[in-house]
Amino acid sequence: MLLAGFSTFLFLLNLAMLLIAVIALFIAVTAREDAYRAADKQTKMFWLVILGVTVAVNLLVPMLFLQIAGLVASIVFMVDVRPALQQVSGGRGGRRGGSSSDGPYGPYNGGR
Repeated sequence: MLLAGFSTFLFLLNLAMLLIAVIALFIAVTAREDAYRAADKQTKMFWLVILGVTVAVNLLVPMLFLQIAGLVASIVFMVDVRPALQQVSGGRGGRRGGSSSDGPYGPYNGGR
């Protein structure tokens, strides 16, 4: 019974690492190439390769030390690169304190 519980725990751990890697890869794919340069981060291709290898390792080669290395790369992308990309490209993290009347060139004041 203890062995079955441990294998369930490992399965959920592997699933969580795969999910984080897939989400990070999706965000890396959808971000603009110039945002990486503007945020002074590595290139988009660099992150696509790193995160793509991470997803492949999680799916095909279930070796825990490789999965942990990929998890570290995914976490670095999510907590360092993603906020910088959002700030540069004006995503949700880049517009703090804006109102619903703000347009693409600043606040709309109704022609006053």
